[in-house]
Amino acid sequence: MKIKTKLRLGFGFLFAVVIFFGALSLFYINEIAKSSQVILKDNYETLRYIREMRRVLDEQSLPLNKASADKFGQSLLKERNNITETGEREAVERLTAAFSKITIPGTTATQLEATERQIRATLMDIEDVNMRAIVRKHAAAQASVQKTTVLLGFAGTITFLILFSFSVNFPSFISGPLRKLQEGISEISKKNYATRLDFRQDDEFADVAQAFNNMATRLREWENSNLATVLSEKRRIEAIIEQMQNAIIGVNEKQEILFINTAAKKILSLQDDRPEGKLISELTRQNDLLRSIINEQVKAKPFKIVVDGKESHFQLQTRKISVPNMKPAVTDGINLANTPAGKVYILENITEFKERDEAKTNFIATISHELKTPISSIRLSLKLLNDQRIGPVNEEQRQLVHHIEEDTNRLLKITSELLELSQVETGNIQLNFVPAEPAQIVDYAIDSVKFQAEQKGVALEVLTDANLPKVRVDMEKTAWVLVNFLSNALRYSPEKSKVIIRVTKHGQWVEFSVKDMGKGIDEQFQKRLFDRYFQVPTDGQNKSGSGLGLAISKDFIEVQQGRIGLESALGEGSRFYFLLPAIS
Repeated sequence: MKIKTKLRLGFGFLFAVVIFFGALSLFYINEIAKSSQVILKDNYETLRYIREMRRVLDEQSLPLNKASADKFGQSLLKERNNITETGEREAVERLTAAFSKITIPGTTATQLEATERQIRATLMDIEDVNMRAIVRKHAAAQASVQKTTVLLGFAGTITFLILFSFSVNFPSFISGPLRKLQEGISEISKKNYATRLDFRQDDEFADVAQAFNNMATRLREWENSNLATVLSEKRRIEAIIEQMQNAIIGVNEKQEILFINTAAKKILSLQDDRPEGKLISELTRQNDLLRSIINEQVKAKPFKIVVDGKESHFQLQTRKISVPNMKPAVTDGINLANTPAGKVYILENITEFKERDEAKTNFIATISHELKTPISSIRLSLKLLNDQRIGPVNEEQRQLVHHIEEDTNRLLKITSELLELSQVETGNIQLNFVPAEPAQIVDYAIDSVKFQAEQKGVALEVLTDANLPKVRVDMEKTAWVLVNFLSNALRYSPEKSKVIIRVTKHGQWVEFSVKDMGKGIDEQFQKRLFDRYFQVPTDGQNKSGSGLGLAISKDFIEVQQGRIGLESALGEGSRFYFLLPAIS
């Protein structure tokens, strides 16, 4: 039987019970009304007629005049037509006979008096009969009311019990299967695909249960078919991670270890053979290196770890794990594509690259040092060639000597820069910090490039603020940076122009800047200008250097806790600057 049919039968039964109780109530109420109506219509009318006839006798002495006799006769006629009780008819007949005597002419006063007493006694008899009838009918009406009350109470109780039983049992007929369906769906959401529903009745719930069981069967088949694939892929990924030489640590969003390969256990000296599933905080309590890795305290620069008695260099890399958001919140207006699921920490072994870099640096330092000696000899030979005491040279020879001298100076500068760079890379740079006046640094740099500026006809303009504070710096290295700025400015400045050297105070900093009137630098090259070996493309008119000057300048300034930068635009020249902390 379908649910719709059951609902119709159930509510039809309720409707029939209500109709039955209503009809029963109306029947008994109607009976009570009839009893009350009989009392009012019959007996009370008789009492009214008796009262009217007695009033005629009280108001008019015998013999009655025609009007009073007519009034008495009308009431008597009405009473004759309203006889309802036993014995009332005989009394009315006696009353009629007595009334006829008082209307006969020539009746003596004695006879009239006796007849009046007879009439009054008869009226009293009729009144007593009706009064007893009223009492009797009232008692009968009360009994009927009580009987009706009992019957209606019994019927109401039966109806209430039926309705209460229906209201308790019928909703469970609907809610019971729905509750079982809800429980089944909850189990399915927990991946308990063995859940089944069994509804024995033949209705829509049975159809739903069959569809639910089919769905659970399909889900279980899908789970079983994919479980082997997932496990296989999991083992493959674990094998790949295990065989990687880099140390790898995976942590989920609950700060639990997902995986950690043998290389990581070896590097971190972990005693626990199976740390997977444990909180990372349990392992970091006794392992400072792991704590610094998890807190990413060693992420910025490479760090050294002694592994198997040998210093090894590592670089920390981190990757956040994101998975598809399969459980979006109900209140989310937009479903996010991914949700964080943890983080992967990778310790990349860069020992081989570090060793190669050190070998490269040592090679450059050795070659640069070895080149300085023959270059210095060449410079000395060129100086002797220019000396007239050795002998005169013609104009063409003089130009050749000049070109050789320029190239020699350029080679000497490159070798000096390579030596400086090797010192920076190996950490062997020696700094001698002393309090210095900014003007001293500027004067030292100007003296170094004054001849070059005069040769090109470029004016050097110095602008300084009054009462500049001292700076605690290495005079030689700081002046070298300023000389490098000035040399570049002179190289790219047109003839008969000027270069502005400005020293200003900015809060707790002292700024040194060099502004030229050259062509300027394209914005696409500005970010790379302080990178090593980078050179801005030129038009061939200016000989470029090694691409190390600005990179070394940046290292010199930053090691003194300063900042370096530039401002440039095509057609407006360039302004190179660096800031050093002022002495309080």
